[in-house]
Amino acid sequence: MIDGLIRWSLSHRTIVVALAAAFLLWGGWTATRIPLDVLPDLTAPTVTILAEAPGMDPLEIESLVTFPIESALNGAAGVRRVRSATAVGIAVVWVEFDWGQDINRARQTVTEKLTLVSGSLPPNVEPPFLAPVSSIMGEVLFIDLESDRHSPLELRTVAETVVRRRLLAVPGVSQVIATGGEQKQYEVVLDPARLAAHQVTLGEVEAALTAANKNATAGFQVAQGQEYLVRGVGRLSDIDAIAAVSVKATDTAPVLVRDIGVVREGAAVKRGEGSHNAKPAVIVGIQKQPGVNTLELTERIDATLEDVQRVLPQGMEIHRDLFRQADFIEQSLNNLFTAFIEGAALVTLVVVVFLMNVRAAVITLLALPLSLVAAVIAMDRFGLTINTMSLGGLAIAIGELVDDAIIDVENVVRRLRENAANLKLSACEFSRSSIAPARRSGTPLCSLL
Repeated sequence: MIDGLIRWSLSHRTIVVALAAAFLLWGGWTATRIPLDVLPDLTAPTVTILAEAPGMDPLEIESLVTFPIESALNGAAGVRRVRSATAVGIAVVWVEFDWGQDINRARQTVTEKLTLVSGSLPPNVEPPFLAPVSSIMGEVLFIDLESDRHSPLELRTVAETVVRRRLLAVPGVSQVIATGGEQKQYEVVLDPARLAAHQVTLGEVEAALTAANKNATAGFQVAQGQEYLVRGVGRLSDIDAIAAVSVKATDTAPVLVRDIGVVREGAAVKRGEGSHNAKPAVIVGIQKQPGVNTLELTERIDATLEDVQRVLPQGMEIHRDLFRQADFIEQSLNNLFTAFIEGAALVTLVVVVFLMNVRAAVITLLALPLSLVAAVIAMDRFGLTINTMSLGGLAIAIGELVDDAIIDVENVVRRLRENAANLKLSACEFSRSSIAPARRSGTPLCSLL
């Protein structure tokens, strides 16, 4: 079979050269679009479940929330391991599936199991939800938002309402997490003396605020062939609206929130802090979806951040040089390109010196890029990425390719030279023994051949 392939290739040299050129072009195009990462994603498909239970201690959450969820997911199809972590007011469950499992199908399986267990959870536990799909190396960029003119409360508010929402709209971004600053909230500070004077309890105030912060619909009204939707807009939107909520009705006048306390804007209890260059700042972490090209995604994020910077309040600045995974990738590629140029020059010199044949040297040198593009195409077809580990493997493979190419081609060239010399010697001996005129004249026939 190999002999037939060699004979066909020698008989159709133009076709072989054209196919090799087309293969190089295809491999080069594939190399420009294959995803790039620092390290490969070595984790099995994992679905993360978050369950919040405000006010519950870890032991209670473990027994009433975490354990029922784990029990329901242990028997799911394709699940290989279930892990969990419980803290004050929150439970996190990681469901790992078998290698090769489709992540979307895995999330669907987990969602079906959560539907069955949600009815058995305590009433004050919010329905469990799935975290966005992300990669173990998904943190592609860290930025910070800081200002000398604005308070930490204003920085965190802008980061949550402006920066985060714009970044989540970028294709390829899975999650945006803001840390630091102060989270804005509306606070109702009650006066115990006024509560006692109006005979109002804390439960009544909480129930009144909850009931007042909602919109209501009353169907629709038909008039002159038209339908008009009737609804009552009662959702609270500012401090004055909160202060005007009626808590209790009396014979003289209703008791409002402002009669028993003060409504103000405040900051929630901090669970973390962020800083940059020893100054308070809001740190925003950006995570990518699995299989997304990090360099292309970083370019899209940079373009979006430039647009966001133009609409930010005067004095707020976004710094994008905290951490950039793309910088590591670009530096690695630059080092690889430099090493490739130096190695290619050295390999060319060694091949030419050892083979001492232009055609053999060209064949040997063409085998290297053809093998590399074949590896890149195979990696792309199997869904792999170019990273430091795969680049290291390709570098080792280049050494093996050079060694094999030099040995094989040099062996072929040497055999061809030996065959040509033997054929020429045989032709000379046969001519001297069979052609008498050439012998009498003393002219060697081999010189004529």
